[in-house]
Amino acid sequence: MSTVATHTRSNAWRARGRALLTGLVASFAAVTALGLSATPAQAQTVIQSITSSQQGGSETLRIELDEPLINPPRGFVLQSPARIALDLLGVINGSTVRATQEVNLGNLRSYALALAGDRTRLVLNLRQPTRYRTEQVGKTLVVTLDPVPLAANLASTTAAAPLVATSAPKANEPVHFADSQNSTPERIRDIDFRRGRDGAGRVVVDLPSNQVGVDIRQQGQNLVVEFLRSTVPDSLIKRLDVTDFGTPVQAYSASQTGDRVRLVVEPRGSWEHSAYQTDNQFVLEVRPQKPDPQKLTAGPGFNGDKLSLNFQSIEVRSLLQVIADFTNFNVVTSDTVTGNVTLRLKDVPWDQALDIILQAKGLGVKKTGNVLWIAPKDELAAKEKQELESRKQIADLEPLRTQSFQLNYTKSEEVSKGLTGQQSGSSSAQQGGVTRILSPRGSVVYETRTNQLFVTDIPSKLEEVGQLIAKIDVPVRQVMIEARIVEAEDTFGRTLGVKLGATDLRGVNGGTPGWGGNTRVAVGGNYSSIGDTTLQSATGTLYANSQFVNLPANTSSLGGASAATFALSLFGAASNRFLNLELSALEAEGKGKLVSSPRVVTADQVKALIEQGTELPYQTGGNQNTAPSIAFRKATLKLGVTPQITPEGNIIMDVDVNKDSVGQQTSAGFAINTKHVKTQVLVENGGTVVIGGIFETTETESVNKVPLLGDLPYLGALFRNKTRVANKTELLVFLTPKVITDRNAALTR
Repeated sequence: MSTVATHTRSNAWRARGRALLTGLVASFAAVTALGLSATPAQAQTVIQSITSSQQGGSETLRIELDEPLINPPRGFVLQSPARIALDLLGVINGSTVRATQEVNLGNLRSYALALAGDRTRLVLNLRQPTRYRTEQVGKTLVVTLDPVPLAANLASTTAAAPLVATSAPKANEPVHFADSQNSTPERIRDIDFRRGRDGAGRVVVDLPSNQVGVDIRQQGQNLVVEFLRSTVPDSLIKRLDVTDFGTPVQAYSASQTGDRVRLVVEPRGSWEHSAYQTDNQFVLEVRPQKPDPQKLTAGPGFNGDKLSLNFQSIEVRSLLQVIADFTNFNVVTSDTVTGNVTLRLKDVPWDQALDIILQAKGLGVKKTGNVLWIAPKDELAAKEKQELESRKQIADLEPLRTQSFQLNYTKSEEVSKGLTGQQSGSSSAQQGGVTRILSPRGSVVYETRTNQLFVTDIPSKLEEVGQLIAKIDVPVRQVMIEARIVEAEDTFGRTLGVKLGATDLRGVNGGTPGWGGNTRVAVGGNYSSIGDTTLQSATGTLYANSQFVNLPANTSSLGGASAATFALSLFGAASNRFLNLELSALEAEGKGKLVSSPRVVTADQVKALIEQGTELPYQTGGNQNTAPSIAFRKATLKLGVTPQITPEGNIIMDVDVNKDSVGQQTSAGFAINTKHVKTQVLVENGGTVVIGGIFETTETESVNKVPLLGDLPYLGALFRNKTRVANKTELLVFLTPKVITDRNAALTR
């Protein structure tokens, strides 16, 4: 029966282990001697002396015994800290040999002897990891350390070192997970696949016994596991596709090859694997590889240093002591923890290894500081229940005390409702609402005039209430919010018009009006103008009615500005006939900006509102029997905001901004032009954010003309007017919150 353990530690643990090497050796010897059973009476071989020497770069340790060893020593190699442990079966330490001894010879720092059940453990503390050889010469056991290899470290994960060291295995050679100890082939019971909590694929093999040897190697992209001296039922010789499980494992297959069972696992992507065995169950776990190689995790909650263990039928108490020595935790094991376990773990975090051991034996753990109390789960539950019942009985019998609390920033009434489990505004306890803080025997009285609380309860609850009040009775931070509402307007307009008229004064001056023979034609701007020209009337309005094209520049959409005009008259030498022309044109451009800047200060998580504007009256209701009533509607600038200061110092704001103005008048009253923004934003302290914007563009182009004549090329410009208007308006809302740290900060701005 062999007992072998290897482990790999992180770099940080390696540095600390080297720095505290001497202390760890003494601790290892003391803890092992305390945790394991006493030396049996039948142990006869006694260590008489230990000497060391160095020859040809190798260190030699000679252990003189009073009797030759019956069983060869068994041992294992630790990579970090660098150690070699040898178990000498049936051997005890003599009184003349010190338990610990500093050597400082070549690669050998020191050695330590510890009593471990029916054996003595010899621990060699090295400067760098190396391999060793043992040789029995009569009553002397010779341990020879090989020269330190040129590489600084060996492989990060090593298998158990044999008694006679050989050269390191090549990369393509299999890793001997467990040696075969069965003499005849045994049949594998079952092969199953499961998905782990962290997305890992687990191939679970039920072995007939814990004597079956296991070899593991990587072949290309696949993992090959061979079970030595084993057979597999025909029902298990098949290939199963497990892609739907969502793990790195895509498929696995089992086959019989000679006296071995070959299991081929086909993973994909970036992965890593580990293997462990508890009693007759072997588990190969393939999990997604972590991007950080320094983060040694094997699942949720498992982040301890990796280790490898290989024990055959070891006592659970002794195995727990090995984990305690590895982690430097103090382990207290209940007397009811008994039994043995066969365990094979490879590259598994120590906390996962402990969890596997506890689950295999139905044990639980309770951690207090750096002390782990391990006992059966039922025993832990009963103990905890007993403690809770004891506390409840003490609370029911403990005398009550009354203590007053002065509140400075919080209302005593609100705190009183919180202590008794009442919601705000309610006078009775809410059964499904806020949890009552006071004990069932506790009571509270609040006094609003002095803002005090008088609490009657057991001392532990009074202390809890005091701690709670100290946390909530603090000054509330304040926030100043400044809003800038900017309305910008950009207008442009252009208009062009014409007036064209003609006047014939020959008839008025005694001549013959019009043109032609006996039948003549007269031209005028309208009916009255023709009547005046042909002497049908003498109203004196001849000039006023002479325009037959009257299309001046249209300035109604340009703010009513007056257009510039240019007039031209064409008349004869006798000044009896006139042709009048007037051109009018206007180009207007305007820019305006209106800035409104409301500002408000409020406490953290308290809504603030600031408003300014006009209330417009209007009539509502009223009929034959009742008189109408007067109501008001608001046209205001309003800022409503609720700030919340985050732990990082930023500010979350629920903002409601209104910018209303008086619009045009209707029969029901004035209309309201509304601009409204409501949102929630996160802003850094003192930063500015734009929470909304409205951009509006209006372009119009109008033409008034005389039909047909207005469409003539070039000449048609005398019979039409044209207006083009472009308006651009923009609304932006800026918010700048700032946490007030100085009382006068808001006043000095």
